[in-house]
Amino acid sequence: MGEDQIVYAYVVDEEIHPDKAVIIQEGSKSDLVFVILDGRVKIKKRTSRGTVTLATLKQGDILGEIAFLSSEEGLHSASAVASAGPVRLGLLDIHRMRREYESIDPKLKGLVRTLMERIKKTNERVCELVAEER
Repeated sequence: MGEDQIVYAYVVDEEIHPDKAVIIQEGSKSDLVFVILDGRVKIKKRTSRGTVTLATLKQGDILGEIAFLSSEEGLHSASAVASAGPVRLGLLDIHRMRREYESIDPKLKGLVRTLMERIKKTNERVCELVAEER
């Protein structure tokens, strides 16, 4: 089973968001995790000099995973905004994911959380560097 098929097996519901709709708000608390089924989503982060686009995600990409996996329970480190038209998202089964995640070795969970924190810090640093160039 390929990686995409594994992720899609967790989809329990679908949502459609119009172009430019905010799907996830930076700093908000949520344990929702999505996979993009159709469309594009821009990941944006606020900086001291305005908002920076970190990435444009497409079909098969995941949103909300950093908040789910990081040690800061459920706080989103960036915003996700529908881009270039509507986006169709698959809502992943958070209860199943949490149950399965909790069953893994605590050392491995610690490693995953450390990696998520490193990604968050790297994203923050990249955004500040981009903002300084403006």
